[in-house]
Amino acid sequence: MTPFQHMLHDHRLWGIRRKNVVPALSLGLFISFLPFPGHFIFAALAALALRINVPVAALATFVVNPLTVGPLFYFAYRVGAVLLRIEPGPFYVELSVDWLTNVFISVWQPLLLGCVLLGSIAALIGYVVLDGIWRYSIHRYKTKKRNGRTP
Repeated sequence: MTPFQHMLHDHRLWGIRRKNVVPALSLGLFISFLPFPGHFIFAALAALALRINVPVAALATFVVNPLTVGPLFYFAYRVGAVLLRIEPGPFYVELSVDWLTNVFISVWQPLLLGCVLLGSIAALIGYVVLDGIWRYSIHRYKTKKRNGRTP
């Protein structure tokens, strides 16, 4: 942890502020859709580099988990195949070296395109929704406080 010692006390990486949490959620959602292992670690490192909330970025990657990875990657593959005008072939997801060397080689282009597109859409929706909820919550709190009723 010595190389990261100076970062451990940076309030932007751990604090709960809209300017740090909303982009962190968006980053975590985007990374969770990418077809490579270690989403949690990559999201944490990217959050460190971007100086946004590390725990939120890392935890947002759990949207894609072992239960959802198969249907998600299949849908991403189909979307990518349609966009690339490729006839979709048989597709299955198996977390093994054999799958990576045999199946992934033939489906990587439409899968990657679909994953990046779906990840971008999820990140955009996550950003807009969380930012809107956060702003509405602050507005409602200030309105109640202005009227003399604290929650």
